[in-house]
Order: sequence, then structure tokens, then C-alpha cells
Amino acid sequence: MTDFSPVSWLNLVKKLRKFGFDGPYQGGKHPYMVRNELVLTIPNQHDKEISPDLLARILKQAGISKEEWAELK
Repeated sequence: MTDFSPVSWLNLVKKLRKFGFDGPYQGGKHPYMVRNELVLTIPNQHDKEISPDLLARILKQAGISKEEWAELK
């Protein structure tokens, strides 16, 4: 199984777009991205990197495997 490294908010958004997500759009307390019927809430933009644990939870909700994430440049 592939381990994650921390990722910046901007890189998270760029890679999710490559997986077909649109956005981010501002909603409520957190921005979100959309792919077909799936609405994926993402963290607010900040200077800190997104931890591997949070990244794993986001990808699970998005239906993206760790291997798919690692392969995408």
C-alpha cells in the first residue's frame, strides 16, 4: 500500500481537477468540489500542508485509491 506525503491545498485542488472534479466552490464553512453527483468537501485554504491522514480521508470520500493518487503527476 502506498503511503502519502503532505500536500499543499493548491496541489490538492489541481490533482482533484485532473480526476474530473470542478471547483472549488465556496459553501458554508468549507469549500467543495463536484464530480457528477458527488460533492466533496475540502479544507479551507491555509498556509499549512494537508496531513497524510486528512488526505487519505478526502480521497476515500472521493473514491480515489492511494495508488491512483500516487500515479497521477
